[in-house]
This record gives sequence, C-alpha cells and structure tokens, in this order.
Amino acid sequence: MTSARARFSFAAMDRMDGRTGDQLRPVAFDLGIAPYADGSVLVTMGNTRVICGVTIEENVPRWMKEQGVSGGWLTAEYSMLPYSTQTRKPRDVAKGRIDGRSMEIQRLIGRSLRAVVDLEKLGSHTIWVDCDVLQADGGTRTAAITGASLAVAMACRKLAREKKVDVPPVRKLVAAVSAGVLDGKTIVDLNYEEDKLVTVDFNLVATEDGEFVEVQGSGEEATFAQSQLDEMLALGLKGIAQLIAAQRAVLARLMVTPPAS
Repeated sequence: MTSARARFSFAAMDRMDGRTGDQLRPVAFDLGIAPYADGSVLVTMGNTRVICGVTIEENVPRWMKEQGVSGGWLTAEYSMLPYSTQTRKPRDVAKGRIDGRSMEIQRLIGRSLRAVVDLEKLGSHTIWVDCDVLQADGGTRTAAITGASLAVAMACRKLAREKKVDVPPVRKLVAAVSAGVLDGKTIVDLNYEEDKLVTVDFNLVATEDGEFVEVQGSGEEATFAQSQLDEMLALGLKGIAQLIAAQRAVLARLMVTPPAS
C-alpha cells in the first residue's frame, strides 16, 4: 500500500470544475419527492440528479414460494429519462427491451442494497427500488445507489412504525462513488467530461463500516499500477464515508422532526 502522503499528493490538482482530486461534487438529498412511495429521495451530485423511489409490497416473488425460501426480497429497476442526456435517449419500451447497460446497473443497485438489508427480518415483503435519472452528468449508477440506500432506510422505518415488521431490516447504510485516472492523476467522483477522458474507470460500493460490496475497475485502452489501484480505493472509501455522513445527517434530522400527519 502507498503511504497516506503519497496517496493524496495529487489532491491539489485543479480539475475542469475547479475541484481537487479528492473532492466530491456538491451532494444534496431532497426527501418525499414521490409522495405515494414508501420512501423517496432526489439525490443530486453536481449536475447528476436521480429520483430514487421505494415501494414495499406484502408479497414475495413466485420463485421464493416455489423453492420454499423464507424472508423477503429486494429488487431494483433503473432507467434514464429521455431528456436526461444532451441528446434524447429513446425509452426502453420504444425499443421493446431494456438495454444492456441499464440491466447491468439495476442488477448492481439490487445487489448493493440486498447486501445491507436483512431479508429474513423483512418477512414476506418485496422492496421495489426504482431509480430514474433526471439529469446525467456522470456517476448515475453511484448516485442511484447512494440515494436508494437512504430511500430504503426511510421506507423500512415506515414499515416498522406501521408494525409490519418488528424492527427496521436495514443493517447498515451503503453508498457508492466513481474514481479514475486522468492525465496520470487519480481523481474521485467523475463528471461526464472526465469520464470520457479517463484512462482508468473505477466504481466502488461500500458500507458505512468500510466493507466492500462491489469493486468495478477497468483500463480504457490502458493499464494501471497497483499504486493507482490503492489510490482509487482510498479515495473511494474517503468519498463514501462523506456520503454516508450526509445520509446519517438526513436520518438524524428525521428522528427529531415529527412525522407528517
């Protein structure tokens, strides 16, 4: 592993938007964006905006019943709205199938959230997580996971308040962030322009206690060194800690704010 000093020696580098190498874009969570959902969050990371809505049904998939699997289930769907990108993106329904990228991302979101939800304590319920990108400027999958984690936590608290489960089944929070290598320097939380230029593309999903859920990394017609991998991991974990602190601050405010009548 590289030393802490070497790890962040690039932090003074000015990026296209003025950030340092280890600096996240401004992050915000707007709650209750979808009133009919059991939990909903509009997560904003820079110019990327994703609505994360959670619906909990008192039922489980047929395959669980047929195989005698106990507990509940969580599944996710992800889509980019047609106007979320600079050129219109056709809806999947117009093509008659979900595209491969969307399928990959929604599976990632589902895996990430199932890793921190106790499905046994959830009981015979299915948590549906819908992530819809309003505006895409890089990091839509990581923003979706970060916002959905907060939305799931809120929905599960509601489930416990309604006495449908004994305790909220969320074991811990989870968040995600991107990183990469640009001009030989390691950076975190890439915007779209940076994402196009990096020679290494990296995504990290981790829990609030620093345990990894998923690590995705690849060279874009390039290779990368062990030291660069160590730097991306370190920056990713630092960024995730900041995101989870922001999630915790939101949940803390909810604890002291009377619920709406």
